[in-house]
Amino acid sequence: MFTALTELPTDPILGLMAAYRADTRPGKIDLSVGVYMNEDGHTPIFDAVKKAEAYRLQSETTKAYIGMEGTPGFNTLMQQEAFGADHSVLAAGRVASALTPGGCGALHLAAQLIKAANADATVWVSDPTWANHVPLIGGVGLKLETYPYFDRATHGVNFDAMMSVLNGLGPSDVVLLHACCHNPTGADLPPEQWDQIAESASIKGWIPFLDSAYQGLGTSLDADAYGIRRMADAVDEMLLAMSCSKNFGLYRERVGMVAAVTPADKQAATLSHIKTIARGIYSMPPAHGGAIVEHILGTPELRTNWENELKDICSSIQTSRALLSRALTASGAPGSFDYLTENKGMFSFLDLSKEQIEKLRTDHAVYIVGSGRINLAGAHKNNVDRIAEAVKAVS
Repeated sequence: MFTALTELPTDPILGLMAAYRADTRPGKIDLSVGVYMNEDGHTPIFDAVKKAEAYRLQSETTKAYIGMEGTPGFNTLMQQEAFGADHSVLAAGRVASALTPGGCGALHLAAQLIKAANADATVWVSDPTWANHVPLIGGVGLKLETYPYFDRATHGVNFDAMMSVLNGLGPSDVVLLHACCHNPTGADLPPEQWDQIAESASIKGWIPFLDSAYQGLGTSLDADAYGIRRMADAVDEMLLAMSCSKNFGLYRERVGMVAAVTPADKQAATLSHIKTIARGIYSMPPAHGGAIVEHILGTPELRTNWENELKDICSSIQTSRALLSRALTASGAPGSFDYLTENKGMFSFLDLSKEQIEKLRTDHAVYIVGSGRINLAGAHKNNVDRIAEAVKAVS
């Protein structure tokens, strides 16, 4: 059977990570991998996470399964984090949710739910979008289309073109929207644009599907959830995929949540489908990471600790954006780099060709992905000048 298989190409980002690890040059710089890093290039564990894990170690009494939807406490607290504790969809019992193996598990499970509800639905993703959206969602057999999003000339959102497409959609269309910190562009939607998108969904009947992987890393926990809450105000049905990888630093623990906002009389039916789909993919979710998140969100002292750590990381990323913007300008590299301070989250684009990106790697040991996306968390006061000089040299 396996003799019929041919070797598939390595995932571009994973291949770049391997090349970086194998590079023995001193002072190499990694701006590719999608994780937060401090100035030492290390991805630290949150202090709040360490304390929650210590509590978990002392208090856990069993390793029995926790159920297909995870624990009620996790789901309640994560729903409140997304929608706000006082949101009407929570009071009305209109949210069905489950703990998933990371945001990827949430996206894939949501795609399966869409297929179960309407196998002929079309899912629209932004151009560009996170590369893994395509296999996670399209891999279940759903039709995928793209809508305009990024304006390379301004490094902002091409909002008029985006709305032109969204206003032509209908009830069989599902629109995947990045809740905040758009990956890979860093170009986010301000509240007034979210308001127009919500109005379009309400009038035209298309289904919003929000991917929230970076809440708290853009502006603040509440500001970054504006799109989620505004869409939930406006529509009867929507989908949400959440990840705790970045904002809790729980990458390898694989913690996420899938949620569906439904009419109240369809919440139980929707949850039954979520659980059945989960059963057929991974059966039961892992418990450890979800328990950490639940303990942090449910313990006032730890929650405050976590919020402060998250604010520090958010501030660090914004500082990195400002430092790199100034360094690139000072180096004489061509173009304006003001957009780096205007974008949100860990990612933005540099306007470089594939050949220039390759020369960054081979000649200067600066690693960025082939699209030009950079992870600003990899830039800091000790290396921004070298990054800027390298960019100038290949430009």
